[in-house]
Amino acid sequence: MKIKILIPVYNDWQSLFKLLDEINSKLSGIENEISVIIVNDASTHDRLDEKKKFENIYSIKILNMKINQGHARCIATGLKYIFEKDEFDYVIPMDGDGEDRPEEIEELISQIRSSNNRPIVGERVKRSENLMFKIFYQLHKLITLTFTGKSIKFGNFTCLPKLTVEKLINEKATWNSFSGSLRKIENNLIAIPSTRGIRYFGPSKMSFSNLVKHSLSIISVFRMTVLIRSALFIIVYILMIKSNASIITAIPLILLLVMIYSISSLSLRENMDEFEKSLENIKNIDNIK
Repeated sequence: MKIKILIPVYNDWQSLFKLLDEINSKLSGIENEISVIIVNDASTHDRLDEKKKFENIYSIKILNMKINQGHARCIATGLKYIFEKDEFDYVIPMDGDGEDRPEEIEELISQIRSSNNRPIVGERVKRSENLMFKIFYQLHKLITLTFTGKSIKFGNFTCLPKLTVEKLINEKATWNSFSGSLRKIENNLIAIPSTRGIRYFGPSKMSFSNLVKHSLSIISVFRMTVLIRSALFIIVYILMIKSNASIITAIPLILLLVMIYSISSLSLRENMDEFEKSLENIKNIDNIK
């Protein structure tokens, strides 16, 4: 099988090359043809001039973007490039900072034999962040489930068959949220446990504000369901508090309206025209192996 590992990167070259070294060491017993596609999101720092051979990786390409477009769009661009320009059987998107652990790649690949061409996702069973972040992350999952009816316990770290990749590049929501789009187009997922790793260098880039944006981006993929459920909630809630209305009891309604406005704004990122032209943002391609 030909398997592509897709990694977006912005400036964090030190982590990326450590990850490549770790991937290379973990692939020593795998007979499949494993290649790496790196999407350089218009980094402002020059990458290190690494001289390693990475003998267990078949090839390594870096797609250098002209303009910065963000993590989700880098993955979307990479998927489109792989589907249209490369030969492959599966794609494994993963983060480039060590938080997606390279030792779990082998488990993803081992599940392919029994997957019956279904996507395989790494469901988070343990995280490495502080307690406050973990609490807000659990709240994010609860809100997502409540308003969308979808349980989304995975991130980018997945193993996608070619058919799923084709669906993703024809779904405009992929331009906005990878995990939301995958859950939208595929209901029959195979889940394996995945432990969130610790960044190789520097603090995690998933701050509280980024977590909120990430959560709302996922929810925005299912905005019609959200609007229906929100309307029902508003009706029921108003009936419950009508005899005891106050500024305090109005707070949940205000928060809900803010959420609806936010997801409506984020949904505007779903631009199929931009997605279809995304390969035009590739300035050049470096073949480092």
